[in-house]
Amino acid sequence: MLPIVLYCKSYRTDLKRVKRLAESIQQFNTENIPFFVSIPATDHALFSQYLIGLSVNLITDEAIISSNSSIDKERFADLPGHIGQQIVKSEFWRTDHSVSYLCLDSDCFFIKPFNSRDFLTEDDTPYTIIDEGRDLIYSCLSKGKMRILANYKRESESIQVHMGRDGKHYNFGPNCPIWDRRVWKSFNDLFLQPQKLSFLDIIVLSPNEQRWYGEALLKYKAIDLYPSQPFFKMYHYAWQRRRDLRSGIGLKQLAEIYSGVSYQSAWERQMDWPHEGGSSLSKLGRRIRTLLGRT
Repeated sequence: MLPIVLYCKSYRTDLKRVKRLAESIQQFNTENIPFFVSIPATDHALFSQYLIGLSVNLITDEAIISSNSSIDKERFADLPGHIGQQIVKSEFWRTDHSVSYLCLDSDCFFIKPFNSRDFLTEDDTPYTIIDEGRDLIYSCLSKGKMRILANYKRESESIQVHMGRDGKHYNFGPNCPIWDRRVWKSFNDLFLQPQKLSFLDIIVLSPNEQRWYGEALLKYKAIDLYPSQPFFKMYHYAWQRRRDLRSGIGLKQLAEIYSGVSYQSAWERQMDWPHEGGSSLSKLGRRIRTLLGRT
């Protein structure tokens, strides 16, 4: 079993984004760490054709879900995509490809050379993204977006209650965390199974897989905790990127402290497959919101 692989859960809408990610991996992956992409079985042929020439291992979401007999397959099939993908990502550890995996988003890409030591300690323990989310909170406070701060606290509290932890509201993202199979297994064996719950049940209950993983690590201590800031710069909103550009911070400057960058797909709709979705009016509305910094 490998110490680490790269993994991305995707759909056909994000095909162009995944290709951009795969190209960046091919350019900067100095150790040839294997890259896996999971998609619905119905999208397999499309991805196979579009990603020819790139080092990508395609697997189906159905194969991942089938590795856990406790998941109701029919119930899973009826879930909305944003919920279903969290379950697939949380179950990838069962495929036994690696001990740890860097869980990439379709809309991220690498901006500098990387190897396993960027993500693992010398004894191959993964670094854990954990902070108090102040990067996002500070930006939201500057824009008066108090609803986002309230949602952050609510989401944290909802999972802390279930895990029996009081105290600070930790953030385990906002994106591209490294997950370790030992943490997921401890969560499965010590929390889910005694309550006769599946990963599907718990994600439906509170859909934030990053927090479930982080709180499980804190509670069961399956691996040592080596704190890390995020590996990717996450631009939640277009106005955050424009602010950085005005301050002279582009990809070259970001590469000093980040492995890559992630742009919200909501304001990169021109990269939707096969073309930008929605009516002409909705496209115009998105462009206006982007210009006004509301995306």
